[in-house]
Amino acid sequence: MKYMMFVCSDTEPDTDRSDWPDIDAWVAENDARGRRLTGDALAETSAATTVRVRNGELLVSDGPFTETKEVIVGFDLLECADLDEAIEVARTHPMARQGRIELRPFADLDV
Repeated sequence: MKYMMFVCSDTEPDTDRSDWPDIDAWVAENDARGRRLTGDALAETSAATTVRVRNGELLVSDGPFTETKEVIVGFDLLECADLDEAIEVARTHPMARQGRIELRPFADLDV
């Protein structure tokens, strides 16, 4: 089952820095196990562009549409047997301690 894993910042990171996981080791392990299909960090929100169409008019603005302190800083596309495995993968990601991780399964549009 495929999951999009959104890697997000958080205003309240874990203060316990002992045994902090290494991102390179996390990537290498999950790539080797075939659970991480791709992923990358995203540029700062100041580089974002928001596109909307309202009443037939194209509206383009700089930056993210919503004003928030928590932002998506990266993503990983996972292939896991089930949600439990996806949670285990997310639990070991360094940003689970420094930020937050959102897991979302891909919709089955064939239904």
